[in-house]
Amino acid sequence: MNCVICKNGTMNDGHVTVTLQRGESILVIKNVPASVCENCGEYTLHEHVAERVMQIAEDSVSKHVEIEVLNYAA
Repeated sequence: MNCVICKNGTMNDGHVTVTLQRGESILVIKNVPASVCENCGEYTLHEHVAERVMQIAEDSVSKHVEIEVLNYAA
């Protein structure tokens, strides 16, 4: 599949770091499985991965964390 952003690269399985911010909370999730463009680095998450990332984020926000760095696999 070609990248929808740069139109030149091929999307390959890989891992990315996702950074999210809501209000005063900043969350960094490392080693998130994704399809990553070999050309520009743009990535997309599969639906089940995105749902888990959002659940992790909701848990962190509900704990009122200021900044948290997590590993997706843990």
